[in-house]
Amino acid sequence: MATLNPIHTSEQLHAVLDASSDKPVLVFKHSTRCPISARAHQEVENYLRSANDNFEYGIILVVEDRPVSLEAAEVLQVKHESPQVILVKDGSVVWHTSHSDITAGTLQDTLSQV
Repeated sequence: MATLNPIHTSEQLHAVLDASSDKPVLVFKHSTRCPISARAHQEVENYLRSANDNFEYGIILVVEDRPVSLEAAEVLQVKHESPQVILVKDGSVVWHTSHSDITAGTLQDTLSQV
């Protein structure tokens, strides 16, 4: 099973984005205070049970690591939402979605085409 690697610092964020030149990276922005985000987190975890090893997976906790969450939105030029998934390849966003559109099926369908 693939795992979500925590992104707590600006340095970790930039390392993940740099690594996207080797493997696409899926970043999950998660609010630990939101029931919608809790459901999305479960969907991401369900997807990860059979996830492809050709990707890296990261998680930003938007409340606990707010500066990193805001920096990700700025650097990636994607309006901040939570919950949100952002797929980065070669340092650029190739897909993103949020809220109830985050499902194991959507992740499987989208990432299988990358």
